[in-house]
Amino acid sequence: MNTTRPSAVPTTLIENERVVVTQWRFPPRAQTGWHVHGMDYVVVPQTDGMLLLETKEGDRQARLAVGVPYYRGAGVEHNVVNDNDFEFVFVEIELR
Repeated sequence: MNTTRPSAVPTTLIENERVVVTQWRFPPRAQTGWHVHGMDYVVVPQTDGMLLLETKEGDRQARLAVGVPYYRGAGVEHNVVNDNDFEFVFVEIELR
């Protein structure tokens, strides 16, 4: 993990027995830090742009578009990096 990158900023919007909804704001080049998802989740981008996904299998680029969601199952392990020169924002919905 590159510790010289700034950190993405999470804000919990909803947390109850069914879901956790978090807004993630990434300044340019910011990262989440390595983590494992303990729940299935859906991401809804609020910005168009590229994210760098660092994984144990190798790095890959993901192009995201405003309002176009994607789903991933529990167990995903990665570090997410804003690969843009502008702020990137998405909403993450974790399913309990």
